[in-house]
Amino acid sequence: MIVGVPKETKTHEYRVSMTPAGADELIHRGHTVLVETNAGFGSGFSDDAYAAVGAKIIDTAKEIFDTAEMIVKVKEPLAPEREMMKEGQVMFTYFHFAADKELTDGVIKSGSIAIAYETITDNQGTLPLLTPMSEVAGKLSIQEGAKYLEKPMMGRGILLGGVPGVEPAEVLIIGGGVVGISAAKMAAGLGANVTILDIDLNRLRYLDDVMPANVTTIFSDRLTLRERVKIADLVVGAVLIPGARCPILITKEMVASMQLGAVIVDVGVDQGGCCETIKPTTHDHPTYVVDNVVHYGVANMPGAVGRTSTLALTNATLPFAIELAQHGYQEACRSDPHLERGINVERGKVTNGPVAEAFGLECVPSSVAKK
Repeated sequence: MIVGVPKETKTHEYRVSMTPAGADELIHRGHTVLVETNAGFGSGFSDDAYAAVGAKIIDTAKEIFDTAEMIVKVKEPLAPEREMMKEGQVMFTYFHFAADKELTDGVIKSGSIAIAYETITDNQGTLPLLTPMSEVAGKLSIQEGAKYLEKPMMGRGILLGGVPGVEPAEVLIIGGGVVGISAAKMAAGLGANVTILDIDLNRLRYLDDVMPANVTTIFSDRLTLRERVKIADLVVGAVLIPGARCPILITKEMVASMQLGAVIVDVGVDQGGCCETIKPTTHDHPTYVVDNVVHYGVANMPGAVGRTSTLALTNATLPFAIELAQHGYQEACRSDPHLERGINVERGKVTNGPVAEAFGLECVPSSVAKK
């Protein structure tokens, strides 16, 4: 199979979808890997490193899209990339369709096969290709939140961990999944008072067992959420429903009740976010202020730490990319129901239920789904 690795085009996206080691594994199995010039530069991988393992360095993304049978990316294809996608071409990347009607319509129109990292599952019922980036984003949410609590950044002027004689910041994390636990570890390690809200009692029991003493777990309901938001210095939205839009949990009224200079970091913004006042931002302009509350809504947070993120992502995606290349998407997905769940759009048809529901479209089984 001819596998294409184009350079990412989202603003300040420094990740690349495949390392030279990943390219080497595919080439060793007899596949051709096309890498766009400087695709790996932001992650510290030179064209020479790819060429040394036998990858072909290609000048433009168009040449890759014109030639490759499968495109492996990090972020969803932007409008110029969607124009280059071909019927029957496999697109293997993060999509997060349910929060983006234009993206969904564009991929449907292309006739390509969209296999989304974020809906592939495993035997434990987790999302193995979302997990590594969720871990990065969870830790970054605290790193960025701490920065924007500084007064020059329009924050409250609070040091996250405090100092002797001065209380630390109050950090509220909504959601106890991979993002939430990563954020809690980071915030607790810096000395903050951390509260995790979740509706899964078994998850709360687990977190209560493994977290340090400065982390409190509380069952989430509307009243508790309203009260906790009011006293929080930093709120981290760590809510995920696989393939679907995030539910709105923090309303405009709750935002208006927050402390002057408090910060919201909504990690789920690429799936709509759990805060009513959040909107996608970029690393160029990461924040804006609503009701004196700083909002951080960067939709590709892990892109800021490209090398760490690229290595973590390739560790997770490469086995699936190899299966797709070895057997073609139909046979690979027929043999692996977890991979089959990654098919969100196939040759103009939506095959993922939450995506279809989000836009009132018909959902049809994929061509490889068991009847």
